[in-house]
Amino acid sequence: MKILMIAPQPFFEPRGTPISVYQRLSGLSKLGHTIDLATYHLGRDVQLPGVRIFRTPRIPFIKAIKVGPSWQKVPLDILLCLKAILMLLRNQYDVIHSHEEAGFFSVWLARIFRKKHLYDMHSSLPRQLVNFRFGDNRLLIGIFATLERGVINTCDALITIGPDLEAHARKINPHVPEKMIENLPLGEVEGDDETIRRLRERAGLEGKFAIVYTGTFEKYQGVDLLIGSYAQLHHHYPQAALILVGGKPDQVREMEQLAEVSGVKGDVLFTGTLPVEEANQYLALADVLVSPRIEGTSVPLKIYTFLKAGKPILATNLSAHTTVLDLNTALLVEPTLEGFVSGLTRLIEDEDLRRRLGENSRRLAEERYSEASYLKKLEDIYQALWPAPTPVGEEIKTV
Repeated sequence: MKILMIAPQPFFEPRGTPISVYQRLSGLSKLGHTIDLATYHLGRDVQLPGVRIFRTPRIPFIKAIKVGPSWQKVPLDILLCLKAILMLLRNQYDVIHSHEEAGFFSVWLARIFRKKHLYDMHSSLPRQLVNFRFGDNRLLIGIFATLERGVINTCDALITIGPDLEAHARKINPHVPEKMIENLPLGEVEGDDETIRRLRERAGLEGKFAIVYTGTFEKYQGVDLLIGSYAQLHHHYPQAALILVGGKPDQVREMEQLAEVSGVKGDVLFTGTLPVEEANQYLALADVLVSPRIEGTSVPLKIYTFLKAGKPILATNLSAHTTVLDLNTALLVEPTLEGFVSGLTRLIEDEDLRRRLGENSRRLAEERYSEASYLKKLEDIYQALWPAPTPVGEEIKTV
């Protein structure tokens, strides 16, 4: 099958939706499909069998796109739509596979060019507007809600990434073929003892209790909450070290200033954004992995990799975490300074709890978030685009 995938993101960047797009491309490639990806001019190329990347023309004054909605995306999405039209005119595709707001114009492209349309729903875009401080703009939220309903009501099949989105989509259109496909852990997490020892030595972590965070430094991630909690904890447990993997340079500088004001700058290691393989080495050396998110409903992609690492997880008690984690796989605390300090203290003091949570996390990753399960779900939703005809005389049964 030949697929036109449309991704309105900087691709590839090691964050949220671009990671999910990469996993879709990799999965479809392994299933034997060929995919042309239309995406922004931003990001770095990746090499996957059967995958070609086509980028929009460069806009000189747009050099980066922040996470979430932004006005910069408007000209980029216009160019992306035009790019998709040209590709549809020049090539024969079986399916248009759209991500996020690309579904808004893919509805019309699928109708005009008579193609199947698979919508990959990573979030509810009206909810995103609220989460990213556009909540006062009722007109804009109303427009996005109408567009979202239009996509869900007209697409030929739908992918969601979590139970909350699945329920939201089902409420709008209970009849569309839908498959919830959670993301995979990203990369390998295993590290041999010698590699971990050298990394600890190089990072000045010998004899330290390593508290590790990986991911973006956006406000909703709660990195400032984590630093504040660590500052309180450090007075009682000076052997604890905090490692923050990720963040853009300006965000890292802001958090470094916070660590300095809090009196712990010398005990916090900022690595900046690293390639996945390097970032995962810090997961392998961690004593505790933390996700201090303070708002949002979408599951952080890091959680799947945290599970695979088989380390104890401390996370805030939000639906973004509890969709995947429970009390058997993580210590869940309120998204407050007191809650996080209490959680860190308990994990530092209770070795048996750390061991049990780590073992349960690894077991869950192996049982539920395997590549085989991911590929089966991806194959199933593509097969749903061409449902088998019901034999004459047989009734259609519903469950």
